[in-house]
Amino acid sequence: MAERLKEIKKQTAIAKLNNVPTSPRKMRLVADMVRGVEVNRALDILKYSKKHASLSLEKLVRSAIANWEAKNQDKTSELDNGNVYIKTLMVNEGRTLKRIRPCPRGRAGRIRKRSNHITIILDVKKPATVEE
Repeated sequence: MAERLKEIKKQTAIAKLNNVPTSPRKMRLVADMVRGVEVNRALDILKYSKKHASLSLEKLVRSAIANWEAKNQDKTSELDNGNVYIKTLMVNEGRTLKRIRPCPRGRAGRIRKRSNHITIILDVKKPATVEE
């Protein structure tokens, strides 16, 4: 049981990026484009995206790929074959910096500068079994 769990954990790679200065809503728009996609295709999508959030997400995907390669040095052909994909991509709300801006009639308007936390988990596609 423990050996099987250890083998499953070895195939997955995790990368995290905390306090990205982009609102979670904007980052989720970019994350939805690459969730569940093979990593080489995801890098292409992020590279040619016009969204500013795609820059930090692309950097994080590259970090996750490097983590996967470090864990699976003997299986680098899986990456070239296109079997490694983004299994999980979570965008959570980070801390919010609160600022004050003067408004008419002596009031103060609140400005919320939002940030987010991103977590990526990469996995290898299971080979398709043929049922007879």
